[in-house]
Amino acid sequence: MPTRKQRRRRAKELRHEYVWEDEEGNEVEPDDVKERKTGMPPSRASARAGREPQPPSWPRTLKRGVVFAPIMFVVVMLLSNDLTLVQQLTQTAFIVAIFIPFSYLLDGVMWRSYKRRAARRAADGGRGS
Repeated sequence: MPTRKQRRRRAKELRHEYVWEDEEGNEVEPDDVKERKTGMPPSRASARAGREPQPPSWPRTLKRGVVFAPIMFVVVMLLSNDLTLVQQLTQTAFIVAIFIPFSYLLDGVMWRSYKRRAARRAADGGRGS
């Protein structure tokens, strides 16, 4: 038996009228369209693909560190009540000093993973996921 969420989603699909298009942009009948793995209409499935990762860069990583530094400071303040303000700032600086290179490393891992998947997809001729 479908869950309440599945029933609502199905009702919404029946309520809305979708326009089915092929690769050239011509309107086709829904019966002629191949169903994707996601079970969504092709236009919605491609919209959920997400953003393409950007190559790692130190300026973007430093900006991320500047954004997260106050959050880390608040966490250190909440978890370390027995430390003085100078000690809390020092501990936060140490955490940020670890966070920034680690963040750059993860950006590089995500970028290489994306490039590998894109190369594999190109080798398959655009088929598959």
